[in-house]
Amino acid sequence: MAERRKVIFITDGDEYARRAVEMAAREIGGRCISMSQGNPSVLSGSEIVSLIKKSLHDPVLVMFDDSGYVGEGAGETAMRYVAGSKDVELLGVIAVASKTRHAEWTKVDICIDRDGELTPYGVDKYGAVEHELGRITGDTVYCVDELKAPIVVGIGDIGKMARKDDYKIGAPITKLAIEIILERSGNHGNRK
Repeated sequence: MAERRKVIFITDGDEYARRAVEMAAREIGGRCISMSQGNPSVLSGSEIVSLIKKSLHDPVLVMFDDSGYVGEGAGETAMRYVAGSKDVELLGVIAVASKTRHAEWTKVDICIDRDGELTPYGVDKYGAVEHELGRITGDTVYCVDELKAPIVVGIGDIGKMARKDDYKIGAPITKLAIEIILERSGNHGNRK
């Protein structure tokens, strides 16, 4: 049996997210499935698994987005499928906050604010700390709690957060979230 690929899910898929995730992947020596970008997601779960299996390096960073669809949207359906694949080892999820019109939220283990500070409280899409302990509101987080990810890291809107996560400066908040997931999973420094 082939070795399972080590994968990190990101619950955002717009153009800003793609640029930030690609930059972070280069910085940490991983791979970004750029074709998973979309708002909403356009690839099916099986198509994403096929791309993950073809990736040359771990960790593999995959974006999912449902563009604010109420309930389980395309991104979440694909996310659930990929998480259940025997070819994938889910290391963690980066849960992205949004100013959703609908109150979908998920539990998080830790959040990172726009200044790169760790907090047990949720953050909003701008990366500002909120008052809710251990949860964030987002539009592609409907099924995150059910994925049984080893760690869920909450952050503001990827590639944005008052330009503090801009890809032009290395997407430092996104990169830190990835590094925390790798460290907590025991894969920090063990990448292919």
